[in-house]
Amino acid sequence: MSFDVHQLDTFVLVGSAVTLLAILAVRVSSRAGLPSLLIYLLMGVALGESGAGIQFENAEVAHSLGFAALAVILAEGGLTTSWREIRPVARMGLSLATIGVAVSVAVVAVGAHYVLGLPWQLAVLLGAVTSPTDAAAVFSVLRVVPLPRRLTGTLEAESGLNDAPTVVLVTLVSSGAAQEHGVLAVLGIVGYELVVGTGFGLAAGFGGAWVMRRAALPSSGLYPLAVLTLAFLAYGAAAFVHGSGFAAVYVAALVLGNTELPHRTATRSFAEGVAWLAQIGLFVMLGLLLSPGRITLDSVGLAVAAGLILTLAARPLSVLVSAVVQPMSRRELGFISWAGLRGAVPIVLTTIPLAEGVDGAARLFDIVFVMVVIYTLLTGPTLPAAARLLKVARRSEPRGLDVEAAPLERIAADLLQVTISPVSQMHGVEVGELRLPRGSSVAMVIREGETIVPERRTVLRHGDDLLVVAPRKLREQTEERLRQVSEHGRLAQWLGTRRR
Repeated sequence: MSFDVHQLDTFVLVGSAVTLLAILAVRVSSRAGLPSLLIYLLMGVALGESGAGIQFENAEVAHSLGFAALAVILAEGGLTTSWREIRPVARMGLSLATIGVAVSVAVVAVGAHYVLGLPWQLAVLLGAVTSPTDAAAVFSVLRVVPLPRRLTGTLEAESGLNDAPTVVLVTLVSSGAAQEHGVLAVLGIVGYELVVGTGFGLAAGFGGAWVMRRAALPSSGLYPLAVLTLAFLAYGAAAFVHGSGFAAVYVAALVLGNTELPHRTATRSFAEGVAWLAQIGLFVMLGLLLSPGRITLDSVGLAVAAGLILTLAARPLSVLVSAVVQPMSRRELGFISWAGLRGAVPIVLTTIPLAEGVDGAARLFDIVFVMVVIYTLLTGPTLPAAARLLKVARRSEPRGLDVEAAPLERIAADLLQVTISPVSQMHGVEVGELRLPRGSSVAMVIREGETIVPERRTVLRHGDDLLVVAPRKLREQTEERLRQVSEHGRLAQWLGTRRR
């Protein structure tokens, strides 16, 4: 096979230009309240056969690259999700990811077969690929909508967990195994893969955290690489024994992201950057895979009708049934029903029947592609208004701190770098009023580029960076105390134990 340097140069030029434009497009999509995927998908279409003329029709390559990108996105989601926020609603999130998906698949499949006239295999596939919410869309949109932790935790847990059972179901239906083995066998296979994947994720998460806490790596840049590698190790190990790699990578990343590890903030920032790159590549590739010439009025009509069934019937019913395990208010359930964001996941899942050569798979891909674009345009921008209408919007943004940690191995302590944000209530508080756990102390204050050795009466200001030394066994208590003061100011002594 010949190696053409000129082609490589062209690829680097086009790839870097597209990536830069995609990064700049994030600002536009954020202002509009839209997931960036829409812009990336359209960029892929513009580069494809009907635009710049790039030919890409390999469904198997798209399937493999799509799964790899989803693994990266789920890893970033797990690393940046707070277990403290999702723990109170973990039952609801898990219920939505399992029971809710099953209900949604059934409702959409029945509607697609009897109302839209699709054969049973395509009807079930349509229900399966459109039932899971998209982690990238949820993580990018909901984190800028002022919602209480109860809702954001539920939606993030659902989006992180529901890919795993859906991938198994779509694979079984596409290969014909579901028809051969029956419903009970399918449920057993799904359950087995979830349990195995979760087990490998927990093992990689806790085992990796134990190793990372004791490994003083020579460069801070190695910590983010090691953490992501541990998450992907969980994916590969679970998939090797026919478990769910997606469940494994998310659980492992969730454990690692909520463990006391060195350079946590840097790790999360690195993972976020890698996830953005994965999203850009994934969505542009899916846009390339689309042939606009195949899109007909019939496909658009079916997409709109299927979206109505999903949005107005399947999603609300699945949320209502899932709430049996953890009751929530009608307003909260209403918002969760409307916030079932679909993104790249449904389109990626349609590459499975494409790769398997299922009859009508190309038509299914076109329907799902159009459906995702239309209903993302409908749902994304309206989420803030829906939150206000249902009175579930939070009145103010959280007053959190950015905390970075570096290990001080010789004295079994951590050096915390704390940045006081512009909205933090720590402004005006004296160092002595922080009342840190005994053994922790503020070693230095950096203000406008100048260093200050603090005294008890030193007053903290917005924009200050604090260097706090904390014994490793007291690190979590120290961080919690700092966050309480940041949220409540001097009243943290009385209000610090009250959680929202």
